[in-house]
Amino acid sequence: MAFKPLHDRVLVRRIEGEEKTKGGLIIPDTAKEKPAEGEIISVGEGARKDSGELIAPSVKAGDRILFGKWSGTEVTLDGKELLIMKESDILGIIS
Repeated sequence: MAFKPLHDRVLVRRIEGEEKTKGGLIIPDTAKEKPAEGEIISVGEGARKDSGELIAPSVKAGDRILFGKWSGTEVTLDGKELLIMKESDILGIIS
């Protein structure tokens, strides 16, 4: 894929959650919530300070992250549903 986010934005692929509950019930697609966990596909170069100095991003491609429920903008690239969001929308990195 030939897409690179600008500035402090990241391109994220959602990681789908479980299809069943702990009790073994199957959750239908209409009742599922969108997962708030994803994998970073691509990262922009970073934000800039007022002085013009580059602030390097704290995440990198391949990191698993948690983000807010309504974070980012949904886009479809090469037939895949992805999110573009600012680095500040990321809540944390899962190690």
